[in-house]
Amino acid sequence: MPTLKDIAKKLNLSVSTVSKGLSGASDVSMKTRQEILGTAVKIGYVPKQAKSDTAPKRICVFIENMGYERVEQFGYDIIIGFKLEAAAKKWDVSIMPLAMNEEAKYDYDEFMVANNYSAGFLLGFNLHNDFIKQLDKTNIPTVLLDNVVYNKNVACVGVDNRQGIFYAVEHLVNLGHKKIAMLNGETVSMVSDERLQGFLSGMRAFGLETDEKLIANGDYTSDMADKYVSSFVENGATAIVCASDLIAHGVMRELYRMGVRVPDDVSVIGFDDLPLASYTTPSLTTIRQNRLEIGRNVCLVMEQILRGNCVSRLLLMPELVKRESTGLPKGYEAT
Repeated sequence: MPTLKDIAKKLNLSVSTVSKGLSGASDVSMKTRQEILGTAVKIGYVPKQAKSDTAPKRICVFIENMGYERVEQFGYDIIIGFKLEAAAKKWDVSIMPLAMNEEAKYDYDEFMVANNYSAGFLLGFNLHNDFIKQLDKTNIPTVLLDNVVYNKNVACVGVDNRQGIFYAVEHLVNLGHKKIAMLNGETVSMVSDERLQGFLSGMRAFGLETDEKLIANGDYTSDMADKYVSSFVENGATAIVCASDLIAHGVMRELYRMGVRVPDDVSVIGFDDLPLASYTTPSLTTIRQNRLEIGRNVCLVMEQILRGNCVSRLLLMPELVKRESTGLPKGYEAT
């Protein structure tokens, strides 16, 4: 493994200067510090405290475009689960929110080394994000939520999105639905792609035709539902699979505005099992992803990478939660 001496030799500096540069000492110029950090990243230097099994670990959690401070927000349970597991390991966790879709103003590895972080956890990033691109060659142990980067130092943790949507389609088919629509999230999202694949495979598995007029992409908020629901109903949909509970909430709101009853006229099913799912009227049938356990498992996977064990992807099984928003198609009699 590269050492402080290796950095010092490359830059013709003393080991003490390199050490002070990495720790952010005020008597080392900004230019020299940047040279030290850049060289450390290039040769794959890892601070002693990051390599040691006994030294306390400093972990940085980067969050973009995801609420996490209130219990009703998607990221809340994930962060709580992560912090609980990290606390048991006596890890020091820092949370760093980032502006949505803002291009990274610094190098990820340099930032982590400069601040003595042992590992990073990234949530809420889209696949095209500039920060994600830096992870292709990172030497820093890193875990992503629902994004895949093929690097031995990077792992992905999430729920099996395909299986979750398959469960949703299966549930609706068992109720007797044949004209099923899907309202998905952003097209640039890996999660959206996987949930669409789950919908298509479910429709194929049960011998149902897929109608392009009954599939649409928007985003993961409730406001986008207004654009598509009336078209779904006009084209004969008796049920709508939504890629998130927030989308489903918007769908039910629009159906109510149109005078369409849920589930008597149209069934609606969500994804996530946010707290609001229990309190909508009617209560929302949804696919639950255990976000508390996702957070805990991020910590466990991160520990494996820190130990030198390569992990590509860990997927937790989703669960169908039946509530009041799904029922038999109108005029259908169960046999």
